[in-house]
Amino acid sequence: MILARKLQLEDLERSKKRIEGKLDGDELEGLYDLIIPPGTPSYIIYDMLEEFELEAVNRNITVNIVERDNRELIALRGILEVVQAAEIFLHEEMTAWANSED
Repeated sequence: MILARKLQLEDLERSKKRIEGKLDGDELEGLYDLIIPPGTPSYIIYDMLEEFELEAVNRNITVNIVERDNRELIALRGILEVVQAAEIFLHEEMTAWANSED
């Protein structure tokens, strides 16, 4: 069983530093990002944020579809075990969404 962390003052300070571009590599150590595929329904992202209490961040990633393009994608950041659980949840939810007849 994986328990989600409660928001702490340190989390807010780290978020402020990240916004200001001052996040140290040491502060990222032990944190992992789960890239959210473009087109993921927003309700799935909100459910993941609520259930796993991950930090939503923007990531600039090069995407090769028709041509090479830089895109700003959503990523959910947290410790490895929580990110892995969120990845399983994302896969299950996306499969259910793709198979729905709505």
